[in-house]
Amino acid sequence: MGEPQTPEQTWSRLLRCIGHWTALDFGLWTLEDKLTSEFIGEAGFADLHRDLRPGLDGIPEAGWVLHPSKHGKGYATEAVRAVLNWGRERWGSTPVACLIQPEHKASLRVAEKSGFAFREQTTYKDHPVLILQRTL
Repeated sequence: MGEPQTPEQTWSRLLRCIGHWTALDFGLWTLEDKLTSEFIGEAGFADLHRDLRPGLDGIPEAGWVLHPSKHGKGYATEAVRAVLNWGRERWGSTPVACLIQPEHKASLRVAEKSGFAFREQTTYKDHPVLILQRTL
């Protein structure tokens, strides 16, 4: 998960999440354990206008992140499948993509199990990334 965020970074991230739902009618959901109310992570769709070549213009980007204590328990796969079902109900048959760093093997497995296939490798913020895509 990296370094803890500062209050300023947290506030900016919150505003970005609110903005997605307000402006685009989609965004990220908070994932919570139904039995314990524990925070699991986040999953959903975003339009981040990333500086990528080639870009993802007009293609919703599926994304997920889990608290490290929740890794390996099937939560990510369950969440991504629910997100994709929501997208299919809302948009019908449309392409969606995800962006994953090659060393994130667990996320690559989740993407593969969820029907994403390799589209291409590119660079984002000086790091190699894989773009995977599927149709809802």
